[in-house]
Amino acid sequence: MYMEVEILKFDDLGRGIGYLNGKIIFVPKSCPGDYLLVKIVLEKKNFYVGLIEEIIKPSKLRKDVPCPYFFKCGGCDLMHLSVSEQLDYKLNKTNEMLLKNNIHFPVEKIIKSEKSLAYRNKVTFKVKNGIIGYYEPRTHDLIKIDECLLCKEEINNFLHDLPMFGIMNGEIVVRTNYKQELLVHIITSDEVKNIKQLVNLHKIVGVVKNDECIYGDDFFIDKVNDLSFKVSYNSFFQINPTINKQIFNLLSQFTKNSKNIIDLYSGVGTLSIAAHHPDAHILGVEIVENAVLDASLNKLLNNKKDIEFICADTSEVIDKITSDFDTIILDPPRSGVTKEILMKIMNENIKNIIYISCDQSTLVRDLLLLMDNYEIQEFMLLDMFSNTKHVESFVVLKSKN
Repeated sequence: MYMEVEILKFDDLGRGIGYLNGKIIFVPKSCPGDYLLVKIVLEKKNFYVGLIEEIIKPSKLRKDVPCPYFFKCGGCDLMHLSVSEQLDYKLNKTNEMLLKNNIHFPVEKIIKSEKSLAYRNKVTFKVKNGIIGYYEPRTHDLIKIDECLLCKEEINNFLHDLPMFGIMNGEIVVRTNYKQELLVHIITSDEVKNIKQLVNLHKIVGVVKNDECIYGDDFFIDKVNDLSFKVSYNSFFQINPTINKQIFNLLSQFTKNSKNIIDLYSGVGTLSIAAHHPDAHILGVEIVENAVLDASLNKLLNNKKDIEFICADTSEVIDKITSDFDTIILDPPRSGVTKEILMKIMNENIKNIIYISCDQSTLVRDLLLLMDNYEIQEFMLLDMFSNTKHVESFVVLKSKN
């Protein structure tokens, strides 16, 4: 079924919203002011979902999209908007979400990425029947990709030669660092071929197949500001280097007077090391053993002696969260922080909380609980994920007591 619709506003997922037959309709890749012919792909009791079939009259907000895969690929949501319009959307979305949850703290600042394209230092390519690319949204239909405009140049150059591995089905995760080196993780049951030829063509420091290193090393060294980090093939490391630098700068600024810091979900130690100063003692807690090993090495690489990393589930070391700590750093997975841990933080009345989040829904959920005892001092956004609906939040809370 095809219908004409005018788009009136955005939703929280970056989709355009209009109305048909008294019901709301969500249209990805659209924006307010668009007049569209849409194909209805889902009809429910209270809403439709439609895909753009034809742009009858484009919005004044809409710009030409440089990516040929934009309307099929699930990666970018907002590439049809200028960078300034994308930033406005993310600010407005955040403030609307806060107000809707009765959190009265106007967010006024969003830190722009130095690059809106060619910023990603890590990407996962899907491989199906020898075709390499990305899935269409909410499907396993693969789109062949010759170039991803969000990826750094060395990843795109490597993409052209990925078929030489001979992989028919699986995933290929490619990372790059400040030296434009490549670290490759292949998940497949297929034989991996032509590694030597690819090494001669590209700056590959390691190839891992199904968690077994089959060439070189299973890690490389990356840098943020003047700090060095060992990054293993399966480590978490922020995908936008320039925004990562900004997070480090903010963290250093807001922990400069902290003496005793606990960093939950500490990963490979990046935030602990960024927050460290000569008068601070820091405890990092991380559940992934390899990440803890990397963190311990990273501490030595950067000559940061007064940091301790332990391997444990955060919920298992909840008794270590005591009032002796004056600052707690939270950078949890998208699922956020458990209520048990938040209650422990509140009961111990730790003075300062720095909460870094890539998922605003779980962030707001956690803030609603914390704000019984804490007040927001700073709330900033960082455009970690340019051209997508996602945004990084950096929130500083202080105890009311």
